Amino acid sequence: MRKSEIIRKTAETDIILRLDLDGSGKSSVDTGCGFLDHMLTLFSRHGRFDLDVSCKGDTQVDYHHSVEDIGIALGSAFKEALGDRKGIVRYGDIILPMDETLMICAADISGRDYLGFDAQMPAAKVGDLDTELVKEFFLGFVRKAEITLHFRQLAGENTHHIIEAMFKAFGRVMGKAVEIDQAYKDEIPSTKGVL
Repeated sequence: MRKSEIIRKTAETDIILRLDLDGSGKSSVDTGCGFLDHMLTLFSRHGRFDLDVSCKGDTQVDYHHSVEDIGIALGSAFKEALGDRKGIVRYGDIILPMDETLMICAADISGRDYLGFDAQMPAAKVGDLDTELVKEFFLGFVRKAEITLHFRQLAGENTHHIIEAMFKAFGRVMGKAVEIDQAYKDEIPSTKGVL
């Protein structure tokens, strides 16, 4: 059962996040930020993860703390749900089109955190989200999940499409990387014997 529940309470946010890596793409997301809700719903659907997220944050300040802490909680949930990472494919990649946007995303569930983020956001805001917070979300995620994650934008003009392509690609790539490889289901996919 590759499931996890993360409860994260700080002076700035109160988050409950449930994740099932072997779900069907169902989600219930209420972050207090409409655009982030939309992105996490896309992530869940495209990765085939069941995801429930509830966040009460200090949104009267801005969305920074909520967005970053949800990334942290999601990363923690992945790390917990993956356990010893035995049998996983480990790697995932995609080149994903979203209208005029073309996005590369690749991941390695390596035990080492790194974010390669090569994307340009022409607009400072999409809906109610400051677009600079997209990077903060993914930084929080990789640090807690201990995953290497790369984004490279090959084309794109519309900021909504650019971010949407990122989250769809993120879902698809993580869905591939966490799959169990039946031929190696009892092995850790590393010469070190540990990830």
